[in-house]
Amino acid sequence: MIDETLQKFAEELLSEVEEGLSSDVPFSQEVFTRTVLERLEEAGHLEGTFDLYQEGRLRNGAAYRIDGYAFDEERMHLDLFTTIFHTDLPPEKLPAADVSKAFERALRFAGACMDGLASQLEPSNTDASDLARLIETKASEIGTVRIVLLTNAMVGKFAASSDWRGRKIGQETYDIVRLQRILGEGQTRADISVDLVALTGRPVPSLHAPTQDGEYDAYLTVLPGEVLSKVYERYGAQLLELNVRAFLGLQGRKSVNAELRRTIVEQPSMFLAFNNGIVATVDDLDVSEVGQGACEIRSLRGLQIVNGGQTTASLHRARRKESLSLANVAVPVKIIKVGGAELSEMVASISKAANRQNTVQLADFSANDPFHQQVETLAKNTWLDDGRGRWFYERARGSYLAAEQKAAYRKTEQQTFKAQTPKNRRLSKLDVARYLTAWSGLPHRVCLGGQKNFQHFMQRLKDEPPPPPDAAWFKKLVAIAILYRAVEKKIRSMKFPAYGAQIIAYVVAGLSHRTGGRIDFGRLWSRQQVSVELERLVEDWAPLIDAAMRLSAGQRNPSEWYKKEECWKEIQMALPSLSDPLPPELSYSETDGSTILAPIGTHSVADYERIERCMKIGSAQWLEVAEKGQKSGVIHYKVAGICRTLATYAAGGWERKPSVKQAKPALEALLAAERAGLLQSTVTDEAAS
Repeated sequence: MIDETLQKFAEELLSEVEEGLSSDVPFSQEVFTRTVLERLEEAGHLEGTFDLYQEGRLRNGAAYRIDGYAFDEERMHLDLFTTIFHTDLPPEKLPAADVSKAFERALRFAGACMDGLASQLEPSNTDASDLARLIETKASEIGTVRIVLLTNAMVGKFAASSDWRGRKIGQETYDIVRLQRILGEGQTRADISVDLVALTGRPVPSLHAPTQDGEYDAYLTVLPGEVLSKVYERYGAQLLELNVRAFLGLQGRKSVNAELRRTIVEQPSMFLAFNNGIVATVDDLDVSEVGQGACEIRSLRGLQIVNGGQTTASLHRARRKESLSLANVAVPVKIIKVGGAELSEMVASISKAANRQNTVQLADFSANDPFHQQVETLAKNTWLDDGRGRWFYERARGSYLAAEQKAAYRKTEQQTFKAQTPKNRRLSKLDVARYLTAWSGLPHRVCLGGQKNFQHFMQRLKDEPPPPPDAAWFKKLVAIAILYRAVEKKIRSMKFPAYGAQIIAYVVAGLSHRTGGRIDFGRLWSRQQVSVELERLVEDWAPLIDAAMRLSAGQRNPSEWYKKEECWKEIQMALPSLSDPLPPELSYSETDGSTILAPIGTHSVADYERIERCMKIGSAQWLEVAEKGQKSGVIHYKVAGICRTLATYAAGGWERKPSVKQAKPALEALLAAERAGLLQSTVTDEAAS
């Protein structure tokens, strides 16, 4: 007999899967896999996941099957996901034989890929064939393979393998109990359990420093570098959930990580003396007192590295990617077990005080970032034009489910909540980062995966703080979300053999680039859907952009190439052209912002072509037009000001794009400067017409 909370969660998950069924995605198992992978990535348990169903048989008749994958090139860690989905309620316990069979089939796929499965798969340009080639190419470098079972049933104990083809093999399950704990209750750290005795062969000697007020207990110890590397290999970014900084790499001789590497190579025994060490928090630990403050730690639960993520990742990189020995490397560690204090507040305080190598601001803790708090407030207070519905911004993981459960206490409230904020109007932080990043012309960042893209998104917010979001900004955000999801739905229905998610990001970025990022957001907000004409444009563009992406990849692995800025630069030069008649979202009338003035006319293909021409001209040339044109009297000072503005846009990589009202006079000014002999010819008369 399962408890009521678990039963309720299982029912809601099943309902969500059934709601997600469509002619594009007709199989419950596929919807379940995609839903769970997305939500586990939001929760920080997984990173860079892709749903991918592939099954078949080897020449000896043995079956293989996977439902998704994730490949971490930094850690050389391959995750293969396999799904068992049932429509039965209440959830039942899976037979051990079914669990073992699922693991074996997925592992068989990995082995087949290493043995050349790619050459046997037809057609040769699918997600599965590209994954098979990637695994075959990286076979000698892949250090860890983990098979992860996703299921809405319950899984008991199972016999896990530890070795496979000379590699570590991990077997893990996300069953309904664990999913409820992570996605329903929002717990994400509890699953990190580190057995120090198993890793080091004995308990780790430590010094215990309790506080008088009981707010926390501190333990000072030293851990072998090998141990930290193995823990990071096992848990990856999940270990750094509360330390959101990404690994900064080894670029530059003066960088912190380069110094760490130099110490490992040249003076490993001095690492303890030279390095500040790490600061970690734990939910609990198994410790025994020895006397006079001395103790021994046997295991840690809920481990989080809140300072020292750079050190941890550098140690792992040195061991796994460069085969450097960590035998003589020791790392000082301060472990904090939080007692009466609030964990999030304690972590923020520790990180502010401890991070001196690369400053971490309070904004790094994304859920408490003022930006996300403001977006949440706007979502609550910005109603659709009918006054009956609104969008829900899930600032903290699980807050939508919590709000839904709260409303469920009364039937009328439950009906109201579902009517006002249905699941299809839920926005997560990863959603917002994905939509805005693609529309900002950074589709290669979207292709990094949800968590990595979100880290870049937050860094951009800190590097270039935008004005505080207001209601108009929020409506534009929702409009972009509607557009992105419409593109997503259309492209999924077209059933591309590979890289649908990447094509979606590049199509959205392509639309933004071609239109200068200026479409009728008001129409999208008021109608809450895109026009049939825009869907047709996406349908026309998608195969062309897919072909351009494939061509630009050449002999490279496409999934890795699409993550590169160089790829996007090539695709920009190969984007399809716009043609009449334009969809209403593109041919809309635009005012100068006044509610009194009449529209200045509708956008045309020529308008968007002018914007595109402007963006082919560099910052230096726009400045030259402005300075020489104004000085000679050929260009009015106001038009010179427009040219200077475009110069700043160009210098910023055209993240901001020219408007229709800027593009025409700017090109006319450029043409006038050419005719006056002030600069070399760059455009024709037709370009400015």
